[in-house]
Amino acid sequence: MSKKWLRDNGMHVSWLVALVATLGSLYFSEIMHLAPCKLCWYQRILMYPLVVILGIAAVKRDYKLTIYVLPLTIWGACISLYHVLLQMGVFKETGTGCGPIACDTDYLNWLGFITIPMLAGTAFILITILQFLTYRATK
Repeated sequence: MSKKWLRDNGMHVSWLVALVATLGSLYFSEIMHLAPCKLCWYQRILMYPLVVILGIAAVKRDYKLTIYVLPLTIWGACISLYHVLLQMGVFKETGTGCGPIACDTDYLNWLGFITIPMLAGTAFILITILQFLTYRATK
């Protein structure tokens, strides 16, 4: 990717990734009626505002908003990674668990390894990389 392409499109692509992730999570819960666990809610809390922040940044071409985006995406990626490892059995739920829905519940398993937290983590990582590269391209 060239610097010019990143300057022109980086924020828009980041916004698109956040929008697809948000709509995907709403599809799983509202259309497929899959109740989100506590960790899913944390990931949503970090993803949903990105649609607004990145949308504003893309329209205004304000690359300084990256400073507000990166903490959300990095925390989101960490929670997603923990959630994936929990589903894989690397970690075990302790105490009362994650709430009414167990966080190690695996609603979706495409190709034997693609889960909902993995999809969220991929979105967080993509946005993080795009934001980092876009910010560097503007300097």
